[in-house]
Amino acid sequence: MNACPVRFRRAFLPAVLLVAACTPVKTAAPALSPDEARSVAASLQTAELLPAAPRAGTPRYEADRQVFLATRKLQDTPRWTLAQQDVDYATPKLMADFSCAMGVSLDAATLPRLAALVDATSSAADASTGPAKKANQRQRPFLIDQGATCQSSAQLAKSFDYPSGHATRGWAVGLVLAELAPDRASDLLLRSRAFGDSRVVCGVHNLSAIDAGAMNGAAVVAVLHASPAFQASLADAKRELDAYRKANAASVDAKCSAEKVLIESTPY
Repeated sequence: MNACPVRFRRAFLPAVLLVAACTPVKTAAPALSPDEARSVAASLQTAELLPAAPRAGTPRYEADRQVFLATRKLQDTPRWTLAQQDVDYATPKLMADFSCAMGVSLDAATLPRLAALVDATSSAADASTGPAKKANQRQRPFLIDQGATCQSSAQLAKSFDYPSGHATRGWAVGLVLAELAPDRASDLLLRSRAFGDSRVVCGVHNLSAIDAGAMNGAAVVAVLHASPAFQASLADAKRELDAYRKANAASVDAKCSAEKVLIESTPY
């Protein structure tokens, strides 16, 4: 059916105006909210998707123990300092952590659409970890062997190790940022890997929990892509980030160069 009103169907009406008048107006999808992101992520059966956490007496379990003990020597080194900085993963801090990898400062106040996307992605990542943690109920490494941690272990002792929520969030956000700026993908994903590695350095997660977090983060982004709201938020954030990057030429300072050298090699 032709939905064009009769009053527009006149021979003297310019064709371009006729097309504009008769073209349905498309309503843009709303931005992805943290609540919707959590709902989307809840569709993941992470307790089934992820491999079961290593059990005592298996080679992987013993390998985790050895990595924890070996990385205690990193206490008070520059890599330990970075691990302490990576403890806070609230959206403004997480965006700042990816600034060197992006090549420009990522300020949440300056980039509100990007901040909203990061926040929603993080919410989805957090929602996905709970079922797998509950199913595996694996103890954190400092409860199995003695060793220093880069943050207070008192509260962490009440939560489970596998999978790592930090690694899940770091990989999910890094993958989204890499999609927004594919020319910076290698650096952004390297920072994602380092964000997870920081939890091993910190002594609060086993290496297997970091590996599971990386898999979990990728799964979260995959299911988010099916959401029209996510796609709309992604497009909005890309336009904002592209304009911002165009106005702020990429620069590599000494701090960023030192960070890349520090994270290129794994600490285990």
